[in-house]
Amino acid sequence: MRNARRREPATARTVALRLLARRDYSRLELAQRLRARGIAAAEIEPLLDDFERLGYLSDARYAQALVSRRAGRFGVRAIARDLHDQGIAADVAKDALATLEPRDELADATNLWARRFGTAPVDERDKARQVRFLIARGYSVSIALKAIHSDGLGTEPES
Repeated sequence: MRNARRREPATARTVALRLLARRDYSRLELAQRLRARGIAAAEIEPLLDDFERLGYLSDARYAQALVSRRAGRFGVRAIARDLHDQGIAADVAKDALATLEPRDELADATNLWARRFGTAPVDERDKARQVRFLIARGYSVSIALKAIHSDGLGTEPES
């Protein structure tokens, strides 16, 4: 039999670099993943500080990527909640969300509703289901109601 090559246990730095090579992480998320792999907390914080100094880890870059990925599919409230859940500082989240300011939330909600449902609700139960869908995506109740009563072009039907 061949001699199996024994692998040395991966260092915290190696594990973190492998994770960051796949995608960006927030500082909190990367710390959680490293802890889950059995790396001591005393080793994690200095490593993350070093990675931030080198530019490998950036909460601002992560926040901007998350905002651009979710824009148009989620409302501002849902995106802000996700940023908060990932441990992004309020000022960093505010800067990332500022890129969404010129967006028309009603148009986004209407487009999302049209892609998902396309037809007006047939009864109150169907209407509630469609409104719940948009609310779960972070749109307000008023935006959700306007979106499902629009003609799919973001305009209100004439009464």
